[in-house]
Amino acid sequence: MHWGRAKNVLIYAFLLLNLVLGYQLWNDLDDQNDSSLDLTSLANSIQKQMDEKSIELRTSIPKDTPALPKINYRLLQQNNRRLPIQLSQPVDSKLIFNPTELIAALKPSIPTIQNYRYDAHGSRDGVFVLHPLIDEKWPLFNMNLELNYSNQKVASYQMSKIEVSEMDEEDVQKVLSASKALGLLIEKFLPNNTSVVDVELGYYGEVFNSDAQVAAPAWRFTVESGQYYYVLGGGEVISPGTGK
Repeated sequence: MHWGRAKNVLIYAFLLLNLVLGYQLWNDLDDQNDSSLDLTSLANSIQKQMDEKSIELRTSIPKDTPALPKINYRLLQQNNRRLPIQLSQPVDSKLIFNPTELIAALKPSIPTIQNYRYDAHGSRDGVFVLHPLIDEKWPLFNMNLELNYSNQKVASYQMSKIEVSEMDEEDVQKVLSASKALGLLIEKFLPNNTSVVDVELGYYGEVFNSDAQVAAPAWRFTVESGQYYYVLGGGEVISPGTGK
C-alpha cells in the first residue's frame, strides 16, 4: 500500500472538511447578524413594547419595499363554492411537501399548478395549500388550490379558478415596509406572548358576491397560533382577530 499517497489523501480530506465546517460557521454567524439587524430596523419604542408584551420574532423581516399596483381579477365560477375534483389516479406524495416532484406529477391533471406556490403555514393535516401567483411572483393569499391527501397520496383537489383581468399601473405605490407594518401590529393588534413565525408580501382582497374582485398588496404576518394579520399599503389591518 502506498502509505505516502494515502496520507496525502487524508490530509486533503481533513482540509476540505475544515473548509466546509468553517463556511457553515460563517453562514451561521451571518444569519445571527441578520437577525440582530432585523430588530434594529424597528423603532426603539417598538422594541420596548415587544419586551413589555413578550412578543417574539422567529423569522426575518424582509427589507425590500417594492412598488406594486392593485389588481382586478374575476372568478371563473358562478360562485366560490368549490367541490373536490377526484384524480383519475392518486399521486404519490410525502408527509413533507416536495414542490418540484409533486407539481410535475400533478401537471397532467392540473395544468395551471405551476403558476401556484405552496403555503407551508396555510397547509394543514390532510391538505396542501397553494396560492396563485400574480406577475409570477406574488401570492394571492385569499385564493387557494387545495390538494387533499391521505396515506401519502393526493387523491383530489379543490381550487378557486381566477383570471387577472388587469393591473392598475396608474395606481402603483410603494408598499409599507415590513418593519413599519410589524410595528403597527405590535402597537395596536398583537396580544401579549405572541410569536410571529412568518412574514410574506403578496396580495389580499375580500371576496364579494360578484365576478369582479379587487386585491391590494399586503404583508401577511403569521403568528404561532396560525392566525393571520394582513397589513395593507395604507396601514389598514385585516384579521379575524380585529373584527374586520
